[in-house]
Amino acid sequence: MTTRAVGIAHLTLLSLSPRDLVHTAAAAGYDFVGIRVRAATAGEFSEDLRPGSVMSRQTRMALDDTGLTVRDIEFLPITAHTVRAEWISAFEAGAEWGAQTLSVAGIDDDFGRLTETLAQIVEDGRAYGIRPTLEPISYNAVSTVAQAAQIARASGAAVLLDPLHIHRGGSTIDDVLQLEADLVPVLQLCDAALLAPESLAIDAPMPRGMTTNGSPLQLESRAWRQVLLRGELPLHQLLAAVPDGIPVSVEVPNAPLQATMSPLEFAVLNRQAVSHLLDQAHQLVG
Repeated sequence: MTTRAVGIAHLTLLSLSPRDLVHTAAAAGYDFVGIRVRAATAGEFSEDLRPGSVMSRQTRMALDDTGLTVRDIEFLPITAHTVRAEWISAFEAGAEWGAQTLSVAGIDDDFGRLTETLAQIVEDGRAYGIRPTLEPISYNAVSTVAQAAQIARASGAAVLLDPLHIHRGGSTIDDVLQLEADLVPVLQLCDAALLAPESLAIDAPMPRGMTTNGSPLQLESRAWRQVLLRGELPLHQLLAAVPDGIPVSVEVPNAPLQATMSPLEFAVLNRQAVSHLLDQAHQLVG
């Protein structure tokens, strides 16, 4: 049986500081964390994570104490107006913890310009040992696996796969099977209903000032994902379609459910769910 490293994305527990995320993830049995180094929505609270800042140093100490690693940092939306200082600050923050990838999203609908920008981010990232991963997101300009793969190949980036956005964006498992192994360094995991919500209102606190504005797809993505194996997405097929043994990262923000649990309880619930999923997937292959 192939052993996969299992991590937890910061969006799953965005109410926690990076330091507290590391300690909670370690207590719940994860191997690594993803850390949000830039706010992704208007009004969202963002820590000062510049090298040498208090939280940067405390997070480094938490990593040293627990033995966990930071695999990915997030989140950079690439628009027509994104400037170099934005990704350099993200690289500087992530390099303090040994991060390997930076999650980016394609907002710019001029794909030629977007590819050029991403190629520059890739080039700058080499000095920090961090590779950008372009995530196809159903409500963004780059919304399909095929689009993300084409741009990633041309720029030297990788692709970040997320089952919710694969399904909501109209991509399929066959699209995933077309990807070269080196394009997929990590797989995010969550679950959801097959049908997208036509309307959605989140009647629960949103963490760290994250906005409740947006389309149903945006709200579902940010705060209403389902725990693994509680939805209907083809997760077993997705695991079979990606390179054997690549790390998986749980990204399951669910504001209503989290309002009833402590962060540690929610982290443990998701860790148990991913273990069940991986066990089932192994049995199906076997």
